[in-house]
Amino acid sequence: MSPATKPLAGLKVIELGTLIAGPFASRICAEFGAEVIKVESPDGGDPLRKWRKLYEGTSLWWFVQARNKQSITLNLKHEAGREVLKKLLSEADILIENFRPGVLEKLGLGWDVLHALNPKLVMVRLSGFGQTGPMKDQPGFGAVGESMGGLRYITGFEDRPPVRTGISIGDSIAALWGVIGALMALRHREVNGGSGQVVDVALYEAIFAMMESMVPEFDVFGFIRERTGNIMPGITPSSIHTSSDGKHIQIGANGDAIFKRFMQAIDRQDLADDATLASNDGRDARRDELYGVIADFGERDRSFR
Repeated sequence: MSPATKPLAGLKVIELGTLIAGPFASRICAEFGAEVIKVESPDGGDPLRKWRKLYEGTSLWWFVQARNKQSITLNLKHEAGREVLKKLLSEADILIENFRPGVLEKLGLGWDVLHALNPKLVMVRLSGFGQTGPMKDQPGFGAVGESMGGLRYITGFEDRPPVRTGISIGDSIAALWGVIGALMALRHREVNGGSGQVVDVALYEAIFAMMESMVPEFDVFGFIRERTGNIMPGITPSSIHTSSDGKHIQIGANGDAIFKRFMQAIDRQDLADDATLASNDGRDARRDELYGVIADFGERDRSFR
């Protein structure tokens, strides 16, 4: 696909962000054809330039996050820098920023000012706790959002403390919500004839939105999801097992037809034909039994356990 035919071709995005959430959101826009101009400070630029593995002095992660973008250095503490930014924003479609709430307002670049400057501008704001509320001024990081949103609590084994994933999943999920919000605002602008809007994304809310059925489960049953290790709770069988040669095998036989074929493959035609196991609710009620069957087969077959 040529750059001119990509779905966001013709859009101009200004990025006022560092590290992960804001830059990841603008990276997605750039990959789908938008012109992205990243604004960096003159005191070394985005710290991501020095994070993790460096290649010839620059982070490989930086090359991933900054691809398809243009960069400009502006000192927003000086009037001249702010004037250049205003010029860019007067011609832009989307502004993506992940400063702490209130920083842009202190610089005289709050929503009221920018909306008056460019009524069609869509402003995506990514922060720990959102632009309003009692915790808005608190610094927010992906680790905090993952914890308060519930993801960290349910990750790991039940007899051990919670663990984190090895990537910045909270920031990335928030970035995705930011892009979704921006596209909705553009739809409103282009189809409904509306003006620009603010898309306010809080890291903890972005994670909380991914918690599937846990809120109604607590509301109806008082049920609190706990850590369950390598199985997917409530969806059976979905688990990780270890083979006799030390390889890890993911079992994903939770579809009704797949479960039947899986039971046939491990020589349990009786379970394949068991009507009480034909759907997930019946299988999950016998979860421990089914995982025991899988483990027993591994012991007999010695190909996995």
